[in-house]
Amino acid sequence: MKNTTPLLKVDSVGIQFGGLKAVSGVNIELFEGELAGLIGPNGAGKTTFFNLLTGVYVPTEGSISLSGEKLKNLAPYKITKKGISRTFQNIRLFGELSVIDNVKVAYHSLSRHTIAESIFRLPRHFSGESEMEEKALEFLKIFKLDGYKEEKAKNLPYGQQRRLEIARALAAQPKLLLLDEPAAGMNPQETRDLMELIGFIRKKFNLTVLLIEHDMPLVMGVCERIYVLDHGQLIASGSPEEVRSNPKVIEAYLGEEVS
Repeated sequence: MKNTTPLLKVDSVGIQFGGLKAVSGVNIELFEGELAGLIGPNGAGKTTFFNLLTGVYVPTEGSISLSGEKLKNLAPYKITKKGISRTFQNIRLFGELSVIDNVKVAYHSLSRHTIAESIFRLPRHFSGESEMEEKALEFLKIFKLDGYKEEKAKNLPYGQQRRLEIARALAAQPKLLLLDEPAAGMNPQETRDLMELIGFIRKKFNLTVLLIEHDMPLVMGVCERIYVLDHGQLIASGSPEEVRSNPKVIEAYLGEEVS
């Protein structure tokens, strides 16, 4: 029986910068295990909305709840611990760190050993580090990056850097994974491979996924439900078929049918 309580509930959320309403009155519900898309023209407010979900920005109106718990005014690292993890439109890796260390960084936020235990090199520090190494390697294997584990992240090809960023986001053990244009800059084959991988990890880790993507055939092909933003407001939501034929969506995309 499907859980009727949403994992993520966004209730009339908005944010204003000076006199500009970047996002206004947005209502979204995501259920456990759902794969949903957030689309809209450039400047529609999609990344701003992700920043509201992750605590980068604090809403000036409305509320955001994860598993029934309010997130407003929580720092980004606390929201990560609550179960929301993300990638970015522009890849943000630690370029000088190794591939495996980039993934281990995410585990440190969940580490059970204390700073003092690390400073004095106590036994729990070493056992914790060993556990993080093993878990990080497991994720690298899933993303077929284990052969590059000691390589500097900046030396990876672009498509593999995208995979590494997603692996790092997963290492934080999220309930909700936010992907900001994960296929940006990829060629068609890399895009197909990535979306198959997203479907796989969603099932394997029982994840809820919300993705921003400009590749309309891709979004329409993988998402069960789609939300559409335009000028910071939600103008449509529903199945791919419903969104594709919605007059407001067609108008927002300059009269070109979304296909």
